[in-house]
Amino acid sequence: MHRPLLYMDNINLFGIKIHRIDMASALSAIEGFIADRKPHMVVTADASAIVIAQEDKELHSIINEADLVTPDGMGILWAARIMKSPLIERVSGADMLERLCAIANNTGYRVFFLGSAPGVAEKAAENLKSRYPNLQIAGTHHGYFKDSESDEIVNMIKQSTPDILFVAMGIPMQEKWIFKHM
Repeated sequence: MHRPLLYMDNINLFGIKIHRIDMASALSAIEGFIADRKPHMVVTADASAIVIAQEDKELHSIINEADLVTPDGMGILWAARIMKSPLIERVSGADMLERLCAIANNTGYRVFFLGSAPGVAEKAAENLKSRYPNLQIAGTHHGYFKDSESDEIVNMIKQSTPDILFVAMGIPMQEKWIFKHM
């Protein structure tokens, strides 16, 4: 059963919403997003995202509008504890990617990898496919493209019909790109 996030407890850390969630609940929520068949945005907020968002109001707004914001980093857990709003555990993007690929291996979810330098997304897909032989790779594309190429890349992603899109373009570029093209 997938737990809806409408009532998910969250904290406010320097004006940024962070869900009080553990890995199992985050994965369940994401499976609920997939079942919903509508785009949902997940942000894995580490300390650098919180710091950047203090000056970058667009990023600040995007994070607070995300469907799920996980505490990605011990600095986030430490700050929350100091502010008397403890979180459950670290829920990092890298760990979620690995676990979501394991889930996709068993469910048939299709995954797309976008980001990093040319060849890196392809190599990551190959490595994950070797660990998860039933993993369906919908596609890959590097993150070094011009803004003018975004529409073409969005169309390519849409045509590949992924259930999960992993984006690794660095903070704040990845959050802004996802939000703009969601």
